[in-house]
Amino acid sequence: MTNSLFDLTGKVAVITGSTRGIGRAIAEAMARAGAKVVISSRKADKCAEVADAIKSEGWEATPIACNIGKREDLERLVAETKQCYGRIDSLVCNAAVNPYFGPMAQAPDEAFTKIIDSNVRSNLWLCNLVIPEMAERRDGTVIIVSSIGGLKGSSMLGLYCISKAADMQLARNLAVEWGPSNIRANCIAPGLVRTDFARALWEDPKILARAEATYPLGRIGEPEEIAGMAVLLASRAGNWITGQTFVIDGGATIAGG
Repeated sequence: MTNSLFDLTGKVAVITGSTRGIGRAIAEAMARAGAKVVISSRKADKCAEVADAIKSEGWEATPIACNIGKREDLERLVAETKQCYGRIDSLVCNAAVNPYFGPMAQAPDEAFTKIIDSNVRSNLWLCNLVIPEMAERRDGTVIIVSSIGGLKGSSMLGLYCISKAADMQLARNLAVEWGPSNIRANCIAPGLVRTDFARALWEDPKILARAEATYPLGRIGEPEEIAGMAVLLASRAGNWITGQTFVIDGGATIAGG
């Protein structure tokens, strides 16, 4: 096995929610593997900042701002990427929201609607916009960043966990529907990672201490520790992997307690 298995030279990758955290780490890793990456989030200035940082290292990146909750923004993201690079080889659906932290019984309907719309429906929209052209070329990969929350119950993150379980099923359905066209679709399910998105969790001393005590590796994750799996799934090394959910969680889901 050589590094050529993980070479993304010439590939075009679109990563949503890629101005910080796991999304940014994935974009940086893919760029360093040779991919031309599209940096996307709601704020154009942040997209440009991250793209410039990647380009300063000698890699290729293009910023395209996009609000994943707006179909017209997703259509523009796809159109501008194709205008710039001609195609999309790898789609990474990373952007997500969680406007509510608490028991499901007390959750407002609008919070559940927003979570499902942003974390599931927008991914389906984007896949439906991107995959048909991949299928014409008989080459392409979809990676959805889910969460171990989709595999477990939660007393405070129930709605979010439902959306992340749905993302796992979305990947399985995409794999079945588009597999005959040589399209691969998979999920990555991280545990607790030190990102701004999860700050409310890891900045809470009790939650952090509990995680560090129960995770077999004794610590929470860092964004760059998730990125390698995305490179694998987008590369030749992952050519026979589809419809799967890959847990990267320091052992959290296999630990007792």
